[in-house]
Amino acid sequence: MIYDYENKTIQVKIVYYGPAMSGKTASIKNLFSFFNKGDILTSIESTVGRTLFFDFGVLQFEGGEWSLKFLIYSATGQDFYASTRPATLNGVDGIIFVADSREQCLQHNLRSWNELKTMFREDFQTLPILVSFNKQDLQDKINPGEFLKTIDSSNFSQLAYEHTNAINGEGIFDSFKKLLEFIFPNLRLL
Repeated sequence: MIYDYENKTIQVKIVYYGPAMSGKTASIKNLFSFFNKGDILTSIESTVGRTLFFDFGVLQFEGGEWSLKFLIYSATGQDFYASTRPATLNGVDGIIFVADSREQCLQHNLRSWNELKTMFREDFQTLPILVSFNKQDLQDKINPGEFLKTIDSSNFSQLAYEHTNAINGEGIFDSFKKLLEFIFPNLRLL
């Protein structure tokens, strides 16, 4: 978190992280649409619509004396671009881990989670994290409780989860709001 006393702005960095095709870009697009700011989101995509490096956008909200500026990123899930992930996570204040709820993706979710764990080491369990169980509209979905048990979620001081459907926006704002409640426990949101 960066405090800019001259401009009275608090800058917060949030990264959407997870395996390829889990719904990170769709989640961010829906979040920006919720605030009617879909036109300010930048996505660097391949010719087939896959994220190459990251998505990026800024949500800024004016307060009484200070304003909040949220730098929102997604880390690419494609293994080919794995080397870009640490740079995207540098200076992060909170993570929305987008898990693909399809049963056949459980191992991809765990691999991505363990990669994140390796990058943060001992700081990982104190980092504000929201696990977004995306694609909850599908029939063959994992039980979130099993995933949370596997990652030892009880050892985390600031971890919550939300069921989401990034395509229609279900749970996307609630995920963002829950993460912000960890980062700013005294902030009143919508």
